[in-house]
Amino acid sequence: MATFQLEVVSATRMVWEGHAERLIARTTEGDIGIMANHEPLLASLVPWAAEALAEDGRAEIFLVDGGFLSVAGNRVSLLSQYVQLGHEISLDEAEHELAAVKRIVDAGDADDEILHRYHRAKAQEAAARRYREANGE
Repeated sequence: MATFQLEVVSATRMVWEGHAERLIARTTEGDIGIMANHEPLLASLVPWAAEALAEDGRAEIFLVDGGFLSVAGNRVSLLSQYVQLGHEISLDEAEHELAAVKRIVDAGDADDEILHRYHRAKAQEAAARRYREANGE
């Protein structure tokens, strides 16, 4: 299958780089799938678990905390202030954080910072689950 060059970059490091067969990410307009030779695109991302199918058949899961997706010339860049690989996330810790922040949101005491923490926690929990599912854990 045809591939494209994928770079996943956070504010502090190159998180992942390689060839991929597909990428699924969540934009402000909804989920989008990218494959080789996709038309040029620039989109805003929301916190969620992006998933790439690497050239070798491995599923790579990335927690992204918003950011941008750029597609041009068979190169795809996923850029976010904060990115975490699925295998770096503890499902237990992600579930604990989500439950703690959800209690604040449900109580009606959430400001913008708490809402951002809530969305990131949901994305972390989803990334950890998807990583486990994709890798048979």
